[in-house]
Amino acid sequence: MNILQQVLVHMRSGNWREAHNLVQSDESLLGAWLHGILHIQEGDLEDAEYWYGKAGRHFRSRGTLDEELARFEAELGNDGDFPKS
Repeated sequence: MNILQQVLVHMRSGNWREAHNLVQSDESLLGAWLHGILHIQEGDLEDAEYWYGKAGRHFRSRGTLDEELARFEAELGNDGDFPKS
């Protein structure tokens, strides 16, 4: 399991602090996007918008948290280095 998959597991378990600590160690565009999604989950929209920008994504046209997580997982699964579990 890679770091971003581990972050997802922690997010789903409500372990936001651990998810946040882990996501900070991933400097990829996907990592920045997931970092933004994590801030949405935490209710910190200002930081979420910052991380969406770092990921090259449009924050204001995002979907719901569930939609964003589904999109993220689909992209994670489509990346050759990150097989979907």
